[in-house]
Amino acid sequence: MTPPAPDTTTGLDLAKKVLRIEAAAILGLVDRLDGGAFDQAVQLLFECRGRVIVTGMGKSGIICRKIAATLSSTGTSAWFLHPAEATHGDLGAIREDDVVLALSNSGETEELVRLLEAIRRIGARLIALTGQPGSTLARAADVTLDCSISKEACPLNLVPTASTTAALALGDALALTLSVRKGFREEHFASLHPGGKLGKRLMRVEHVMSGGEAAPRVRSDARMPEIIHEMSSKRLGMTSVIDADGRLAGVFTDGDLRRLFMTRPQDVLTLIAADVMTPSPLTVPREVLAVEALRIMETHKITSVIVVDENRIVEGVVHLHDLWRTQMI
Repeated sequence: MTPPAPDTTTGLDLAKKVLRIEAAAILGLVDRLDGGAFDQAVQLLFECRGRVIVTGMGKSGIICRKIAATLSSTGTSAWFLHPAEATHGDLGAIREDDVVLALSNSGETEELVRLLEAIRRIGARLIALTGQPGSTLARAADVTLDCSISKEACPLNLVPTASTTAALALGDALALTLSVRKGFREEHFASLHPGGKLGKRLMRVEHVMSGGEAAPRVRSDARMPEIIHEMSSKRLGMTSVIDADGRLAGVFTDGDLRRLFMTRPQDVLTLIAADVMTPSPLTVPREVLAVEALRIMETHKITSVIVVDENRIVEGVVHLHDLWRTQMI
């Protein structure tokens, strides 16, 4: 008997083949995606008054956890339910106003199939992501999304690889389309991600500014000794100037002070804020993202921006130091 020829495939060749198969699995979804079914699935999720329950077994279950996490981080309350645990007491977690998102490549996963009757009895809606549109799971669902593949990336065509990659991509497509439908914005993302580098970059100005008594301000008739004292005590290298009604009138910086001592040294201390301020300075509202304030500083080559309300009342000052403290830059 002739022995089989030795496998000359290198590790790099196999790795590239795996990546091509998995990439093809995702690209295959693009042409096969049913717009009507997909829109219906997004509509069900959009109208969901409860939570999105994502469920699946084995490798699909791991993908479910990621999809639930993506939904939660983009403004949709979602969590993972283990289908085997559901039939042993956790079924009470599903309520009538929930939407169940079930993943199964075969559509015949025993633990999921056992849940179908209970889901219908409770009254929750069901979206199926499956590689078999004619399966038991698909037939029981309100909406079925086809995420079938031609083959797994596993050389034995056994280990879930391309199928789970396709399911994950389709889950991301659902979550992100839903987030746009809901009007999910950067500031919403920031409120759900307060920790880490990304959360800091999406913080609003009100979270990093020097506000209240820490914000330097003088009246427009304040004399130079008072102005210098305010800038020195607040340590921001500037002060806002407010009019008799408390509204922002201008700004005065330590750079302005140095220039005055060079050009008018004889009468600097007799001047008042209205004489030396820069009128109509750049401002931002407290709701703007800190990164936008940073962009303004970089564009105009300044080190601070005054924060005002809709009536131009000074609420604070955001300084480069504030951004450094949060390690945003």
